[in-house]
Amino acid sequence: MLTSVIIFAVAYVFIASEKVDKTIVALLGAAAVICFGQISYEDALSKVDLNVIFLLVGMMVIVNVLAITGVFEWVAIKLAQRAKGNGIAILILFLTITAILSAFLDNVTTVILMAPVTILICQILNLPTVQFLIMEAIFSNIGGTATLVGDPPNILIGSQTHLGFNDFLIHLAPVIVVIMLVLIPVTALTFRKHTHTQANARERVMRAKPEAAILEPAKLKRASAVFGLTLLGFFAGHLVHMEPGIIALASAMIMVLVCRCSLHDMLSKVEWNTILFFVGLFMLIGALEEKGAFEALGRFMLTMTQGNLLLTAITILWFSALVSAIVDNIPLVISMIPLVKAIVPQFAESLGLTDPEQIRLTVTEPLFWALALGACLGGNGSLIGASANVVVAQVARRNHYELSFLQFTRYGFLYMLLSLSISTLYVYLRYFYFMG
Repeated sequence: MLTSVIIFAVAYVFIASEKVDKTIVALLGAAAVICFGQISYEDALSKVDLNVIFLLVGMMVIVNVLAITGVFEWVAIKLAQRAKGNGIAILILFLTITAILSAFLDNVTTVILMAPVTILICQILNLPTVQFLIMEAIFSNIGGTATLVGDPPNILIGSQTHLGFNDFLIHLAPVIVVIMLVLIPVTALTFRKHTHTQANARERVMRAKPEAAILEPAKLKRASAVFGLTLLGFFAGHLVHMEPGIIALASAMIMVLVCRCSLHDMLSKVEWNTILFFVGLFMLIGALEEKGAFEALGRFMLTMTQGNLLLTAITILWFSALVSAIVDNIPLVISMIPLVKAIVPQFAESLGLTDPEQIRLTVTEPLFWALALGACLGGNGSLIGASANVVVAQVARRNHYELSFLQFTRYGFLYMLLSLSISTLYVYLRYFYFMG
């Protein structure tokens, strides 16, 4: 285990320092764990989450097809006009839309769709593009926490515990709404001096004709029809056991076909360095999982709580968040689920509970809701804490904006701490104070 931890730590330092391209670091780290026998090549390949890879490639192709129609320019002008060119109003509007979309799609899809519009509107009004993109990634992670389908950890927890869509909505959506209500004013206050727009820029936006931005209306109609079916597929996919990745990839190929685009051109615009970064990162984290690093951390955490249910729930919340800020939250949740399941009978016995329904309400659910909140909200702790963060950084770089590890962490870690503080209070009040 020590070797894989050292390799990961060295790779993480290089990624955070940004002295070397993070894709190179991730792939060299993956090669190192295989070379030093921490994980076999076959097992390393099996750790690569193809659902995430397919989702990224598919959505990037879809966005590339939509981009050539001019629809993103149209949306940007429309939103800017609706906000009358007011920078703060635009920021709040974008963050709210991002959070809502993330709750019903997923974080990666949402930021891939929102980033091009954000960049365009920031260019039109001379707004701070990088800061807008960072906040969108942060709010996509917050919004995705609210539902079963919004974030991969929730999907994993739902499948392993048989908790349904309504369960997640009832238990997680209320605290996410509170977090949003707190963080949006904080964001407005933080960026009030950086979102001032010039009068001539506002006038130019109000005079603009959005319809002139549509370059290929016939292609847009066909692409919009396919995109509508794609969104429907995302909503209904879990009912027919189809992963979002395969839906996105199939939809991308259909869109290329019906819009008569060049597949070569569309694939050439895919952020392949982002794709390869995730491949390397999945392998690196897979070695940690293979050597039992997450399980060992989980056992250590449970030892520290010494049988106190409230303390265990709060520890799970903060532990999963802090670890998720450093590594991908999917293997963490996969390792934590059996650990949580194993300690439920111990707490039930110590509390004198025998009724299964009472055990579920008193012990099982509070621990799993704490895990879901921690794993999802912890993604804001650093640039590599969530897939959406990495995608936003690469989109920014492709458009000649530098979004660094430290820039993201400066905002993301603070927002993570605020979100977790509110979540801690929520877990205590809802599952212990009022239930006690």
